[in-house]
Amino acid sequence: MALAGGGGGGHVRGRRRPRKRPLSEINVTPLVDVMLVLLIIFMISAPLLTVGVPIELPKTEAGAVEASQEPVVVSIQRDGAIYIGESEVAWDRLVLRVAEDGGENARDKPVFVRADGRAPYQAVVRVMARLNAAGFTKLNLITDTAASAEEG
Repeated sequence: MALAGGGGGGHVRGRRRPRKRPLSEINVTPLVDVMLVLLIIFMISAPLLTVGVPIELPKTEAGAVEASQEPVVVSIQRDGAIYIGESEVAWDRLVLRVAEDGGENARDKPVFVRADGRAPYQAVVRVMARLNAAGFTKLNLITDTAASAEEG
């Protein structure tokens, strides 16, 4: 009669819940997803980081120029408008703005002159002569070299 209560207090032996162990594997799927999104963002934004003044460079067979320092980029549009970086600059403030953008020792840094292929020759020569007279001696003309690679 002592076993009438069911013995063991209602606990059934042999059916235990499995213990939750810490997960020993790292789920890299979210990491891969984030990296792919970042890759796409950088692939789209990298071409936009170049100088934003739209000009059509003249095509040449010259090789690429290696710049060891960050250059100041002066652009000349088809109508003769002068830009430093992405902002237009007046003729009388050209030297001052190139010196400001060049920072310390600006006259020792390279200056890249990007001119539209249809820009008046006089406009390009005037800009280069003015910069040279102001002491900027490392002047470089930027051209499109992609045409020579396609032909050859």
